[in-house]
Amino acid sequence: MIYNKKFINKDFLLFRLDFVKNYGAAFNIFSGNRIFLSLISIIFSILLIYLIYRKNTLNQLDLFAYSFILGGTIGNGIDRILKGFVIDFINLNIINFPVFNIADISINVGFIFLIYRIFRNKQ
Repeated sequence: MIYNKKFINKDFLLFRLDFVKNYGAAFNIFSGNRIFLSLISIIFSILLIYLIYRKNTLNQLDLFAYSFILGGTIGNGIDRILKGFVIDFINLNIINFPVFNIADISINVGFIFLIYRIFRNKQ
């Protein structure tokens, strides 16, 4: 990840805004593999669109989950395809955690919905 603080460097109570070019995926894994990560984004987007399109087989929670994941995947995918990197900007002050963006939050919220549904169905 490349930190560039000339654009953004604003401190808030629980987080700081930083401009970070992330050339990899989560936690900067696969850094420098733009084509591979772009293809993964495209493939997952197509799969999620297909699953959402077949919404008559999904319950409401699955539909929300896939929609959140799709939104985040498309957001990060567009950055990666057009720029070669994803722009991360949310830096948590309260814990030592990698810088992330809104698309990452959307993907994680979607997975939380899916995990919740899995545990709810087991009970």
